[in-house]
Amino acid sequence: MKQKISLQAAIAKKAMEIVLIDLRGLSSVTDYFLIMSGNSDRHTQAIAEEILKRMEEKGCKPLGVEGLTEGRWVLLDFGELVIHVFYDPVRQYYDLEGLWADAPRIDWEKEFEHYF
Repeated sequence: MKQKISLQAAIAKKAMEIVLIDLRGLSSVTDYFLIMSGNSDRHTQAIAEEILKRMEEKGCKPLGVEGLTEGRWVLLDFGELVIHVFYDPVRQYYDLEGLWADAPRIDWEKEFEHYF
């Protein structure tokens, strides 16, 4: 499960304010957004690189990767799961959670508690 793998990687790299949004039935682009923050450009890059590494170890190749070099907003597209790793001030500015305020949030800590 892509959500579980990416969450484990994000937690291992101490990602902050992790939010999993269920977009099924609301978006034709993806089923889930996984949004998280890092406390610096380098932290954001490290989180994204760890997610990519662990996903590729499980045979999950991204359809696209954007922003990894800059580390301010890294987008990892895995088809049904799109991961956004933000440097926190950039996350506040773009407010993706606000744009998808009507979409249900998944309590990932409860949903995947036996994995952590």
